[in-house]
Amino acid sequence: MTTPPFSIGLTGGIGSGKSTVADLFAARGASIVDTDLIAHSLTAPGGLAIEPIRDAFGDDFVQADGALNRAKMRETVFADPAQRHKLEGILHPLIREQTVKAALEAKGSYVIFVVPLLVESGTWIERVSRVLVVDCPEERQIERVMQRSGLSKEQVRAIMQTQATRAERLIAADDIVLNDGDAGTLPALVDALHAHYLVLAQQQI
Repeated sequence: MTTPPFSIGLTGGIGSGKSTVADLFAARGASIVDTDLIAHSLTAPGGLAIEPIRDAFGDDFVQADGALNRAKMRETVFADPAQRHKLEGILHPLIREQTVKAALEAKGSYVIFVVPLLVESGTWIERVSRVLVVDCPEERQIERVMQRSGLSKEQVRAIMQTQATRAERLIAADDIVLNDGDAGTLPALVDALHAHYLVLAQQQI
């Protein structure tokens, strides 16, 4: 996959606050390419992934409005790794194609790719200039996801078990934003990193 000369891969576990941090960078002039948003657009009514998903999984996995039945798919792929790999085989090439398109159209000071499974992918680390991890304690992750989604603690833990561990993400990190509860500290952390990234981006021109 072609990426810009200087780019950041932003990642973190579910509920870590990736979107909040990405929004702060966007407000400072970075271009954000969010692979989750791309995936959602691919599985929305009329999305490019809908018919391949219907063919691979059946009509029950597509709602009446033409969107992916997310609840049914979530239940299926978390219970069966083979099914998860089948879904990834459909989504990942399409996400990659749309990600390249968005990056080539980006007009910001530099590009941040928001990739929830960056560490797990095994390939994203080589595609970006630096890896930025949004970090927080696992119990805080669980609290946040339960509050926003209504999932049970067991369901959230099941999702977390499909992701890299906190330690694995920190090992992969070039930079870390600790988001452990006090959102008021985030702007200053992002300011410092943004200034650093602007310097690095200029060196790549």
